[in-house]
Amino acid sequence: MSVSLHTSGIQKFHSEDQIKKSVYIRHISHFPLTHDFDGYTTMMDLLWISSEGQSQLFYQFINIPFAFLFHCLSSQGHLSIISRYVYLAMGGFILAIATMGAYSMLLFLSAIKLLLLIRYIHPMHLHRWILGLQMCWQTCWHLYIQYQIYWLQEAPDSRLLLSISALMLMTQRLSSLSLDFQEGTISSQQVLIPFLTYSLYFPALLGGPLCSFKAFVQSVERQQTSITSYLGNLASKILQVIVLVWVKHLFSELLKSATFTIDSVGLDVLWIWIFSLTLRLNYYAHWKMSECVNNAGGFGVYYHKHSGQTSWDGLSDGSVLVTEASSRPSVFARKWNQTTADWLRKIVFNRTSRSPLFMTFGFSALWHGLHPGQILGFLIWAVTVQADYKLHHFLNPKLNSLWRKRLYVCVNWAFTQLTVSCVVVCVELQSLASVKLLWSSSIAVFPLLSALITIIL
Repeated sequence: MSVSLHTSGIQKFHSEDQIKKSVYIRHISHFPLTHDFDGYTTMMDLLWISSEGQSQLFYQFINIPFAFLFHCLSSQGHLSIISRYVYLAMGGFILAIATMGAYSMLLFLSAIKLLLLIRYIHPMHLHRWILGLQMCWQTCWHLYIQYQIYWLQEAPDSRLLLSISALMLMTQRLSSLSLDFQEGTISSQQVLIPFLTYSLYFPALLGGPLCSFKAFVQSVERQQTSITSYLGNLASKILQVIVLVWVKHLFSELLKSATFTIDSVGLDVLWIWIFSLTLRLNYYAHWKMSECVNNAGGFGVYYHKHSGQTSWDGLSDGSVLVTEASSRPSVFARKWNQTTADWLRKIVFNRTSRSPLFMTFGFSALWHGLHPGQILGFLIWAVTVQADYKLHHFLNPKLNSLWRKRLYVCVNWAFTQLTVSCVVVCVELQSLASVKLLWSSSIAVFPLLSALITIIL
């Protein structure tokens, strides 16, 4: 059964108020969304979903002047080392209260818990305690949101959703820090204010990317960069954000203006692929803006010892062109949201002996919130990556001519795009209705093909 999708002159099944109650914005750096489908989802409703989430982009943009001021005061010697930590921590404290209200306590309690555990738990056991307690705390709030949505049929408070988004990012930082303690790369004997600041510093509070504690301390204490490269980098990345938002708007308008009803194989695949690409552009725009905020504060600069040049790509969740050009699902998985992918590899994949791939994607589903669509989406992704490994191992010896290699790359790129589209639709829409949307479309053939390849090979 194919999905009937109308993108022009469509009669909406929901009023605007009903849509707003059924759609919510949760993870600000990753933007999973949900929608209650009534029989089927109108494409105008889906486009309404894809156009949301700009408030967080605005919050991050407002952060840039304060990060810029911090960098200027620090680089000119007007702030001592301790004053820098206080500035960053107070900035995070004020930002949390201003954007999350009372729900900012979710973050403050986690920060207090971190200091208590560092003070009273042996470094060798610290990682187990911090990761376990933080994931339990985070998962309880995720389940509370599901209770509101699926049981009470209520839209969660947007401030709660924003605080949980920040809590997820904090889980990354705290677990990365605790693993450093366990590996002996940092000592618990030093003063506590750097640890407190690391958990709350405002450039990374709402959007990441993940910065290691060692790199964080080095950036705070070494605020000296070329003003020319600094300002040029900021201007370049702000321009990139504008371009990404503009391109996303063009895709949204394209989907709105396209007039067709999908009754045949292929058109539904095309629509869902474009819709998925529009959603992915949301990710890229917010990641680039978060990267810009961190750079404005002097974070993410990399010094090349041999050439003496500086690079501002030390904190990046990847390039849109490099990621989208990936011709293998496994490569796309490594490039997509790169600092989170590295964190998952460090926290789960490298520390698991049994089925590390599926354990990693399973943990990612838990970290994201365990919505039904997310569980299916990450399962599809894990099976697809496993199939990619097996298929590449099987076909690589047979690619003994240039035209075969090029054909393999082109076909695999298309397959990667379509399977990723399945993942994004499931993870973004979150509810069981997203599963219905996927399996009622012919695009469902591609994850099934991945499962078949995994079984056969």
